[in-house]
Amino acid sequence: MSVAPPSDKRVAQLIDANLDRAREGLRVIEDWSRFFLAREDIVITLKDWRHQLGIHHLEIYKNARSTTTDQGLGLSHPSQKERQLTQQVVSANFARIQEALRVIEEFTRPTHPELSKVATTIRYEVYELEVNILKVSKRAKRLKKLLSCRLYLITSPCNNLTNIVRKVLKTGVNMVQYRSKEGTDLEKLSEAKALSKLCKEFGALLIINDRTDLALAVDADGVHLGQDDMPSKIVRNLIGEDMLIGKSTHCLDQLYIAQAENCDYLGVGPVNSTKTKPSTQPVGINYVREALQNASLPWFAIGGINSSNLNELYTTGSQKIAVSGAIMNASDPSKASKELLERLI
Repeated sequence: MSVAPPSDKRVAQLIDANLDRAREGLRVIEDWSRFFLAREDIVITLKDWRHQLGIHHLEIYKNARSTTTDQGLGLSHPSQKERQLTQQVVSANFARIQEALRVIEEFTRPTHPELSKVATTIRYEVYELEVNILKVSKRAKRLKKLLSCRLYLITSPCNNLTNIVRKVLKTGVNMVQYRSKEGTDLEKLSEAKALSKLCKEFGALLIINDRTDLALAVDADGVHLGQDDMPSKIVRNLIGEDMLIGKSTHCLDQLYIAQAENCDYLGVGPVNSTKTKPSTQPVGINYVREALQNASLPWFAIGGINSSNLNELYTTGSQKIAVSGAIMNASDPSKASKELLERLI
């Protein structure tokens, strides 16, 4: 398709400058997605958009370029110096891309309609990608916190739940799972809301056991699923990309399946018999050793773990544990969590 050169050279300069701006902005987001998010699918999309714009970055635009007469060359804005966080850089470049594409779209419509159409299509897709990347970025922050977690508290029903969790969070525990099979939905919602507020206060992760609806209602950090719960693919569609999904596994085959299902962390066990799930047969220490050799996701050994049997588990190389009774049933939950944390360092 032939392209008519703009009758005014200044229009060609304008198009050239904004093609540069859009392509450069896309490259910033592409590298962020590559090195910070490790999302190949997003990288491929961004690279394709850059390529599409590059194809239409014709010589008639480049030849009109004039750095000596460009009055905007090198101008900056005070807000650029205020971008201390990488997320601020990402947001600024999304705005840069969108603005540049809009200029290209408007000024190429009469002379280069194909480029105008490409700019329009990419601009709308960029709007959607920005929302998705913000969600993925939030999940990445949660994953970073998850990786630092050594002791994961799983709650059990009690009258003073909030007080116990507050004491435990003060000791340095930074991940809590709300698990309750008792009471009405309204009672669970009230407890989950209180824990959500508490975990945000301490900068800890709150995971909701089984209940995707409850996790969404209280703005939790994720959902933990058992083998008989809703498939993780469906849960991911419901909660979106920004929340975490954990999955209980009892054997190596289940571990492999969970890793292929876009889960974020795993439960490995039960190592010992437990009052929480008395009907579940313990898998023993051998599965922990298998997980050490085969797991590619963060995982927590779980099931009847306490201070008396922690040494055997620790000698395998396991460094993350999830406990319930060892803290929830302790006469001094704060002391119990401190002792476990000290031994996990």
